[in-house]
Amino acid sequence: MNVLIVYAHPERRSLNGAINDFTVERLRANGHHVQVSDLYAMNWKAPLDAHDVRDRNADAPFHASLDSKRAFENGLQSRDIEIEQDKLRWADALILQFPLWWFSMPAIMKGWVERVYAYGFGYGVGEHSETHWGDRYGEGLMTGKRAMIVVTTGGWESHYSPRGINGPIDDILFHIQHGMLFYPGFDVLQPFVLYETHRMDEARLHATYDALGQRLDGLWDDAPIAFRKQNHGDYAIPQLTLRDELAAGKTGFAAHID
Repeated sequence: MNVLIVYAHPERRSLNGAINDFTVERLRANGHHVQVSDLYAMNWKAPLDAHDVRDRNADAPFHASLDSKRAFENGLQSRDIEIEQDKLRWADALILQFPLWWFSMPAIMKGWVERVYAYGFGYGVGEHSETHWGDRYGEGLMTGKRAMIVVTTGGWESHYSPRGINGPIDDILFHIQHGMLFYPGFDVLQPFVLYETHRMDEARLHATYDALGQRLDGLWDDAPIAFRKQNHGDYAIPQLTLRDELAAGKTGFAAHID
């Protein structure tokens, strides 16, 4: 299988760098083909702007979605965007690895999503009608592929528990797992979260490798998160609200998991 790792940490000699090296070695030892998009090493351009479109009319106002659509349809995207899209087409699985900074991914990785998920590639796909509202949330160009987050944080696991001060980790990662991975069609696996990164010794590092290795070994076998698919009857269309008889009494993120 082909695995793309999108990695965001500014220091290769960090814990994240060691985890990334281990991930690549484990996947290759299992016979998989691996590519790594090391965003800091690539000096990845994070902002989505008019420079992402080749041969555009500089006198016309920049429109993020419409310019993205035109560029994608006409082969006018910036070359760095096209290269990353080709990697996603090649990949059977995507791993996003990053430290949790201010309750989300680093800005450089958010910029990767914003620029690579072009109109017609990551969104704006499929028909919009009274019964089908685009190919998204369980459908899309990434259908049949798998995805997983590998994330580190200095906070304690209890800080991210259901009653923890930071909020539940599943809620914090929902916008990434549901909004950036499930949206274009990935089957999303449970995240691998490493807490209290400042308390890492040799024994704990090896235990981390063992736990992560098991997750990597199960990349194609573990059950994905049971997010509800948009166009399969759970949602009223075009309102896109969950049907009243489903998840009775639940609201918020948890209601969108079957």
